[in-house]
Amino acid sequence: MKLNNAALTNLPEGIEGPRYDRAALTAGIVHIGLGNFHRAHQAWYLHRLMQQGRALDWAIVGAGVRAPDAAMRDKLLAQDCLTTLIELDPKGISAEVTGPMIDFLPIEPDNAALIRAMADPAIRIVGLTVTEGGYYRDPSDGSFAAGHPDIRADAASPDAPATAFGAIVAALRLRRDAGTGPFTVLSCDNLQGNGHIVRSTVVELARLSDAELADWIDSNVSFPNSMVDCIVPATGPSEIARAEALGVDDAAPVTHENFRQWVIEDAFCAGRPPWEEAGVTITDDVHTYESMKLRLLNAGHQVLANVGEVLSVETIHGCMAHPQIGPFFRKVLGTEVAPHVTPVPGMTPQDYIALISDRFANPEIRDTTRRVAFDGSSRHPGFVLPTVREAVAAGTPVAGLALVEAFWARMCAGTREDGSTIAPNDPYWDSLQEAALAARAAPLVWLGQAQYYGALAENAAFADAFSAALTAIWDKGCVAVLEDYLAN
Repeated sequence: MKLNNAALTNLPEGIEGPRYDRAALTAGIVHIGLGNFHRAHQAWYLHRLMQQGRALDWAIVGAGVRAPDAAMRDKLLAQDCLTTLIELDPKGISAEVTGPMIDFLPIEPDNAALIRAMADPAIRIVGLTVTEGGYYRDPSDGSFAAGHPDIRADAASPDAPATAFGAIVAALRLRRDAGTGPFTVLSCDNLQGNGHIVRSTVVELARLSDAELADWIDSNVSFPNSMVDCIVPATGPSEIARAEALGVDDAAPVTHENFRQWVIEDAFCAGRPPWEEAGVTITDDVHTYESMKLRLLNAGHQVLANVGEVLSVETIHGCMAHPQIGPFFRKVLGTEVAPHVTPVPGMTPQDYIALISDRFANPEIRDTTRRVAFDGSSRHPGFVLPTVREAVAAGTPVAGLALVEAFWARMCAGTREDGSTIAPNDPYWDSLQEAALAARAAPLVWLGQAQYYGALAENAAFADAFSAALTAIWDKGCVAVLEDYLAN
């Protein structure tokens, strides 16, 4: 059955579709970066509300600012923006069709359609999932990268911007001038203080061309912090085949684990859907939830994926089942990371480690080590190194954390232990590979990348542990080094 509106009255048995009238939906949200994660997470929460007859004026208009987004647009428009969500529960696979998205804007170099859509007073929230590395931050200190070529271009042509943030600024200028008021900008990316970060990016970009507009944005626009969590693999032939096996011809189905979490700061200048009625946690203390998730789950992904790549372990659940990698994951998180993580209501750090261990071990989730290892230049500074710095300052153990960083360096050398090549997998792959190859003979070259490590190379405890770990990895191999760590 080809997925489209006409098919909703005759979906295969066991697959529920929208109970709401999609023709009556009106837009309230523009979401930029409309990929698998958004459709399995934020859009699902909205769908859940709509199934209750709520939030029917908060439908989603999809958007993108990259040329590859056009392919997703074509697929989704061809099926009336419907999505088949396939839940990969080890106890049994289930599926549903969701429909809170009603349009997908054209992908244009000057983002004209996107700016017009966001300038519409009906749009009250603009959401973002543009990856951790997509916020134009200086990797050395996290400040706004005002000198980035994309930012300079947007500042020079503010009415025809190429970036999502430039488009947001342009739309807010139109709304200010028309007196229609601001919208909320809601980041849904894995960044500590993502609301603070997106505020800085938008306000500072605006300031480069219009200081008065920047001040207006800073005073009137809301940028709530949020934490998002759901494991959502990329879609390929096997995922499309899963949908077909269930009786649905969906060109872009989404598979996901049987867990979701969304924690949001209640700071919305133009209103919001009643997400709490769909299971979202609304709180003034997003930071604590955020920190637990980033320090344990997101950092834990890097613990697994880098060494998994070097040892040719294809998936995250395969890493968890590996006789050395799985125990390494649990030991590093349990003994070196958890002491620096604050509990949240109903969940201790050790409980959370047990939870994510079960989630990562789910054999139905084919989340590849390559996908998880992508963009380590953003993920290590964002997820792993904050704990390293706290551990160094507190004088707590860092041997396992140093080993995590040594595995990243080993992976960036570009070869696996079986001799196969690791294809480039980072925006800064060339410079990372150059440093990784030099570090084989002189390990501190790797820590000398101050844009990631800052002054950590000057801390003897961490530098010595890292140097010993990387040297041992090259001399003895990953498995032997893991066994040594686990035995001590």
